[in-house]
Amino acid sequence: MRTINRIIAAVLCTAVTAVALAAPAAASPSSPTARPIATYETRAEVDAVLTAGHFTAETNRFGVRLYQLIYRTNDAHGRPTTASGLLVLPINDAHHLRTVSFAHGTSVYRGDAPSVAVGDTFLTGPAITFASAGLAAIAPDYLGLGAGTGPHPWMDVPTETSASLDLLRAARTVAARQGVRLDREVYASGFSQGASAALGLARALQDGADPWFRAAAVAPISGAYAMRRVEIPATFTPEVQPRLAGVYLAYLLTSYDRLHDIYRDPRDVFTTDHVGIGDLLDASHPGEEVLAGAPESVDALLTPHGRDLLLNPDARFAAALREADSVCEWAPGMPLRLYLSPGDEQAVNGNTTACRSSFAARGVRVPVVDVGVDTSYSGMVHEGSELLAVPRIARWFTGLA
Repeated sequence: MRTINRIIAAVLCTAVTAVALAAPAAASPSSPTARPIATYETRAEVDAVLTAGHFTAETNRFGVRLYQLIYRTNDAHGRPTTASGLLVLPINDAHHLRTVSFAHGTSVYRGDAPSVAVGDTFLTGPAITFASAGLAAIAPDYLGLGAGTGPHPWMDVPTETSASLDLLRAARTVAARQGVRLDREVYASGFSQGASAALGLARALQDGADPWFRAAAVAPISGAYAMRRVEIPATFTPEVQPRLAGVYLAYLLTSYDRLHDIYRDPRDVFTTDHVGIGDLLDASHPGEEVLAGAPESVDALLTPHGRDLLLNPDARFAAALREADSVCEWAPGMPLRLYLSPGDEQAVNGNTTACRSSFAARGVRVPVVDVGVDTSYSGMVHEGSELLAVPRIARWFTGLA
């Protein structure tokens, strides 16, 4: 879950984003297309970009080239659609590369996606880190973000998984055009919303969703893995920052209603002052607009029925939440580590504890890596966990060869 502070920062820092969004894809290409969007020729240039974005540059070895890929995938109803994502390749002589898929945290605005927000190192930094360490790196924008159209189906694990998997396939095709062969081994990671997406991708690969790619290791960071049991109840307590709690619950209700029809009318769940908040959460409104229309707290957002629906979901909503919470309900056959920062004020640490316990119940012991706390970037523990974890994960992934 990406804070409103970061949403606004991404909006304000992007002449590049505006250019990228000026020419949205008109139709799904029959094969993936690639557009060069940035090049950092040397290790020193990469170091400068990452350190400016508060990432450490300890694993960097090469310069990198960044590409926006436009590719075909399916929407939440199984219909063909267009999606986009970032591909980052190291500038070296390698013709055979292992691949990392890194899934980003929550964004409410189409321009807050890795392949279009080139100036936002928080979004591009993980993929740049992995590529500069000598791996091919992809970062899906997800449905409805980047060059996608329509609202983004937030926290919808099936489409996060399919968008990630189809981007892997697109990246394999594009890399081959440049004489680079992507190895079968895929290393999956992601932050916040992307932590669930990474687990969904690894599970799909283990289940044979693709005839070529297979999961080699998984390293999620600060995920909301237990929405119904842990995260939703925490939003009604001081454990989650109050204003952010309201935004996330509005996003959850709005997105899940679009997908699963969980309430009859927005007036049933949102108070009069905020009954139109769903209109702001359609991926077309910059973060500053969403923030201006957001409540100060959960109490200001929800009607009594809305509150009860979240804490005591009916059958339809419960089934949708069960899908989101299933990302830790399988038995991984590859190395897996869960990363967190203590005191996370957005994806509370109880999510990670619940995820670890769920894996343990299936006979899989998963270590939890405490990366410490860094609030220098946004003033939030949550964002700092990505900055601290990504270099550690890069070291781990490269050491697994």
